[in-house]
Amino acid sequence: MNKSQQLKTLLVLLQDNLHELNLWQMDTPTAEQLASTQPFCVDTLRFEQWLQFIFIPKISEMIALNLPLPTQISLCPMAEESFKGVGEQAAKVINTIGDIDELMSGQRQQTLYLNK
Repeated sequence: MNKSQQLKTLLVLLQDNLHELNLWQMDTPTAEQLASTQPFCVDTLRFEQWLQFIFIPKISEMIALNLPLPTQISLCPMAEESFKGVGEQAAKVINTIGDIDELMSGQRQQTLYLNK
């Protein structure tokens, strides 16, 4: 399985993980919320919304169009901070995000719920 196929599998797993935690939402944020210029849209979206409505679709589109994927990525620190209040239930999401970081950048900056 090549890198794009592995990443596609991880994105589906991330989506499933978010569903399991009831963090997947049915209502799309407004265009204004999605247009934020802040990292992770921190001023307009929760991290799980950013994953659902920006990260997953953007990376999926890049894979579908066979575009070069980002190589400088570190989502895990933000995930760990964002899901602090969720506790160990967030382990699957954080581990999947750690796997995505490692696949895309070759680095894993994960400190919680390490599965490796």
